[in-house]
Amino acid sequence: MKGPFVQITSIGHAGFHIQTTAGSILCDPWVNPTYFASWVPFPDNSELDWKSLGDCDYLYVSHLHRDHFDERNLRENVNKDATVLLPDYPVPDLRRELEKLGFTKFVETTDSVKTTVTNDKGSLDVMIIALRAPADGPIGDSGLIVSDGETVCFNMNDARPIDLDVIDEAFGHVDVHLLQYSGAIWYPMVYDIPRKSKANFASQKRQRGMDRARSYIEQVGATWVVPSAGPPMFLDEDLFYLNDFGSADTADETSIFPDQETFLEQMRIHGTDDGEKHRGLMMVSGSVAEFSGPVLDEVTHPYAPADVFGENKRAYLERMKEKFAPVIAADKATWAPAEGEPLIGALRELFEPIMAQSDLICDGIGYPVGLVMTPGGGAANDATETVVLDFPNRIVREPKEGEGKYRYGFRIATELVRTVLRDDEPDWVNTIFLSTRFTTWRIGGYNEFLYTFFKCLTDERIAYADGWFAEAHDDSASITKDGWEIQRRCPHLKADLGKFGVIEGEKLTCNLHGWQWDLPTGRCLTSKGHDLRASRLDS
Repeated sequence: MKGPFVQITSIGHAGFHIQTTAGSILCDPWVNPTYFASWVPFPDNSELDWKSLGDCDYLYVSHLHRDHFDERNLRENVNKDATVLLPDYPVPDLRRELEKLGFTKFVETTDSVKTTVTNDKGSLDVMIIALRAPADGPIGDSGLIVSDGETVCFNMNDARPIDLDVIDEAFGHVDVHLLQYSGAIWYPMVYDIPRKSKANFASQKRQRGMDRARSYIEQVGATWVVPSAGPPMFLDEDLFYLNDFGSADTADETSIFPDQETFLEQMRIHGTDDGEKHRGLMMVSGSVAEFSGPVLDEVTHPYAPADVFGENKRAYLERMKEKFAPVIAADKATWAPAEGEPLIGALRELFEPIMAQSDLICDGIGYPVGLVMTPGGGAANDATETVVLDFPNRIVREPKEGEGKYRYGFRIATELVRTVLRDDEPDWVNTIFLSTRFTTWRIGGYNEFLYTFFKCLTDERIAYADGWFAEAHDDSASITKDGWEIQRRCPHLKADLGKFGVIEGEKLTCNLHGWQWDLPTGRCLTSKGHDLRASRLDS
């Protein structure tokens, strides 16, 4: 390489290849369709030279979400002599999965502590911010900071850290910020609610995600911001409507998945790209940018980015739908058949031992949940099987006569349920739910305990999650904001409300995850429990 500079290649979605004079780091190399072939990297990255990219010195996989942890790509294309930069997670699932694939060299980092890694090419300073709440990915999420002594890069991918001061203290100014701005979620698209309400909720969700990302831009204060970990492509015919078609289809502005071009425009509108700082940089799969400290020396693209955005986006997605149709069909052929023994027995065997170990989580769910399974996921028919997850009584049972509609329920294709059971899958969120190949309904607010349960279908995971919720958190510190005195830490995941809290009238929103509270009562408007301490200041 010429001189001391850092070369960053976008390899799709949250993936980057970071080349320095002291070695290369491959980050989150996702290429194969995932979540039951619902998600495909956008823009297409399947033509990249993955063998060359995989011949790296260091590997960093932020967490086990399958749009970051691509088992097939890691197994087939990534050098097993690479040293893994391992986040500091309390449950060792990520390390175990990498070891199964043949990786043997690990640097076990300590959460938010800078460390130096060295090889025969030189030394790099790295720090991994590890998020460890049950809601963070599948038992963990993380962000990586790396410096070669001149250029500091913060790869935040999906992580939502609550303490960014540690970066400034350890590294000083950040030159390049690789930032997620478009969430991975199924809300509200899969909910059985009126179309107009769904559109309103989607619009709010979309904007909150971009607002949160802009808050991070302001807090980090990097010279360059690269929107990344954006939306996938939904190329199955049944899911194609989930795409944000941009200016080619203004009627679809309520998609919760804004793309890079949309977010860069948001930065300009809201002043976080003012020509002097927080400069937004477009990168697509295969784009290469070279940095010397805060200076962008050069950026090259494999094609004009406009070819896949704006008025060209729908045509591009149509071409990709045709290209990936055989891949999606082949994936569907691997799913378990719908026919077989009634599912209630296998579900009892899976769920009841987990229920027995998780009093706090089961009590937090607090009611029976319906699971309606139909071949193909269509309308109920003679082959439909309904099973009740009775959390108050810690059992899985058949519906009672006249029981009626459950407060929370799921309609899922029988094939998907049989597949996760066949594969001994410990996390339905990381498979069925993120696929968006289901529908759901609820009466009342979001129940965080329920989705935590579905993430933690092993003894180790559920023990950690139950202990997390049981642990007492200090909320004694207070802040004043817009005429209110409120506790400093968000009751949800302890974000600093001085940085992430937004007050409108008598309602507080924490922009880290979009949770809301009624300030006069302190009641959480998003989920049961999680009350907030708040009082109005005298005028």
